[in-house]
Amino acid sequence: MTALTAVPFLADESRARFRDLLLGEWFKLLSLRSIRWGLLLGLLGLVFLNANAAIADVNDWDHFAPAQREFFVPYSSLAASFTNNACIATLLITGSLGAVSLVSEYATGQIRTTFAAVPARRALLSAKILVLTAVMTAFGVLATGVSFFLTQAILSGKHAGISLAEPGIWRALLASALLPPVCALTGLGLAALVRHSAATIVTTTTVLLLIPNFLSRNHHWSACLYHATPFRAWQTLHDLVGTPPNPHIPFAADPAGEWFVYLAWAVGGVLATLVLGSRRDV
Repeated sequence: MTALTAVPFLADESRARFRDLLLGEWFKLLSLRSIRWGLLLGLLGLVFLNANAAIADVNDWDHFAPAQREFFVPYSSLAASFTNNACIATLLITGSLGAVSLVSEYATGQIRTTFAAVPARRALLSAKILVLTAVMTAFGVLATGVSFFLTQAILSGKHAGISLAEPGIWRALLASALLPPVCALTGLGLAALVRHSAATIVTTTTVLLLIPNFLSRNHHWSACLYHATPFRAWQTLHDLVGTPPNPHIPFAADPAGEWFVYLAWAVGGVLATLVLGSRRDV
């Protein structure tokens, strides 16, 4: 009778244990002041960058040529809702916060205590990945949603705003909302690889921001690498459906393929964290 009742008891205990890991990682992540302040200031900074772009467009509206005004709605209206500068800031903020969520434990030596308390390292790291993904997705949805509605309210003063009924708008908004978790998971994977605070932040910035700026679209091989970065993938996905192509840009990207770029970077970060993070403590 004892053997028969042991199996469901262990299964329930296992499920409860992973819930405890999720709860522990949740409190651990938000207990870091750098994470809390980074999320808050990052959100305010992104909204400010986007709102400032909309205000600048409103101030310059009377100086726009008729052709500029005709093109502005809907294409430039969307561009103002989440600008290139906001995308760059998102890369830096969320990539760094994702790295800090793990590398801070290596820097303080807390990772040894954590793994000693929870020998199932991959279960622990899986809980960290899920919590980080949830937090950064919520951050992305909030930053994108607030920026969109605020900028469109500003542009509506010149009747230059767009609505959620615009064709292709949801793809653009989803691309902006999912960029933070993609960058955060990339930073997390790099933290598991590098394991040193300053070097991890520099590596994350280099991979997410600097390398894409050194790539060009003049040759097929370099264009493939160019479009395989999160920054360039976002630029393609954030364009509205039907945006006129630029004839001066060779080797244009396929928007459908850019979703796989997002997926590949996120999965790569997850695999690096699970494989490298479970092998050693320092």
